[in-house]
Amino acid sequence: MTGNVTMYSTTWCGYCRRLKGQMDRAGIPYTEINIEHDPDSADFVEKANGGNQTVPTVLFPDGSTLTNPSLAQVQQKVAG
Repeated sequence: MTGNVTMYSTTWCGYCRRLKGQMDRAGIPYTEINIEHDPDSADFVEKANGGNQTVPTVLFPDGSTLTNPSLAQVQQKVAG
């Protein structure tokens, strides 16, 4: 499933699994990138989070990011 929203995650992140499931059920398309397998994405996540590799970090089409957002926050950004 791919879409305009990009979720940066890891395989072991419980918050990532929860948000992916919620977005799947809500029908919000996204592209997932595992930062452990993509050094450039890990660098992006660090820059978006003050030097920390905090996931999930979600990148929206307008270039903004949210770190560990709720489904409601993602829905608001996608709709707006």
